[in-house]
Amino acid sequence: MKNTIGRHVCCTIFGESHGSAIGITLDGLPAGIAIDEQFMLEQMNKRKAKGRISTQRHEADLPKIISGVFEGYTTGTPLTILIQNNDQHSSDYEKTKNRLRPAHADYTADVKYLGYQDYRGGGHFSGRITAPLVAAGAIALQILKNQDIHIASHIIKCHTVSDDAFAQSEDQLKAQIQALRSTSFPTIREEAQIAMIKEIEAAAANGDSVGGIIESAVINVPAGIGEPFFDSLESIIAHYLYSIPAVKGVAFGLGFGFSEHTGSEVNDSIAFENNRVITKTNNNGGINGGISNGMPIIIQTCIKPTPSIYKEQDTINKATKQAEKLIIQGRHDPAIIHRACVVVDSVLALAILDCMMERSAVLALQNKRKED
Repeated sequence: MKNTIGRHVCCTIFGESHGSAIGITLDGLPAGIAIDEQFMLEQMNKRKAKGRISTQRHEADLPKIISGVFEGYTTGTPLTILIQNNDQHSSDYEKTKNRLRPAHADYTADVKYLGYQDYRGGGHFSGRITAPLVAAGAIALQILKNQDIHIASHIIKCHTVSDDAFAQSEDQLKAQIQALRSTSFPTIREEAQIAMIKEIEAAAANGDSVGGIIESAVINVPAGIGEPFFDSLESIIAHYLYSIPAVKGVAFGLGFGFSEHTGSEVNDSIAFENNRVITKTNNNGGINGGISNGMPIIIQTCIKPTPSIYKEQDTINKATKQAEKLIIQGRHDPAIIHRACVVVDSVLALAILDCMMERSAVLALQNKRKED
């Protein structure tokens, strides 16, 4: 029963969707890091439900740091963030508690936790638990920004509507990342945003839901981050991303597109530019042999359609062991992909920070040996 991730900066999440509070503890942060709580609130706001394309459950989501920060700086001790739950409609789940919701964790949770789990709103399996990840991710993003490392995501595909991919030019990519920071429905083209919102609204009107693909970019990660094989940078990042509910696919660079090309078409030629090693293309998404090569790290994350839909579905009643029909009640998102972008940014920041901490320790040891 483990709810902790990370090797150098460890994150432990806790709480349930309809419990009194949810939260996260970060252990391993160095002392003396300035914490910008206003930035944390801005990140939390990007995750909030808004308008007809989101659930009508509206939480204040005001993160409260209850340990690990004193007079605006980290103390080096475990940093714990608490977020109160205030808008629960637990009775919505009472009628269906024995009917296993398709594509949810109802059955697997029941098996693992022997029926003692909090089933309301999905309990600990709920996307609600991503709120503390965003709060913690805001801290990681601040630390990485001090190292000139920046992260941004946009919706490259929502159901049948597509956006442009990130630019290959690093200058253009930096401009795109800057522009994406100020929107809660991030797309590169405004026309794509409008079309995607219409697609989500159409699914909602039909009692259904849609998913899509998020494209993320991480720039200025130095070469040499990650390990070959089991702790490759890809496997660490994927571990964090797959911890987000609804994530069903992760790809780097061209990803599955590699299958459509020959090696001569997709090998990234190497060159010098401004006295640094670069690749002329970035089909491998900034990673070779499990280790960063200094180019932008490009990732695509597939988000499945929200499983809570208002259409009638087939299921079973675990108490009677009989087949039944299920119509889900309550307040649910017709799509979560626009709210998931900031969650993806947050866990990417936590993953990169964890790897950077390891690299910093190695470099410090190497420098110490040189001095000796």
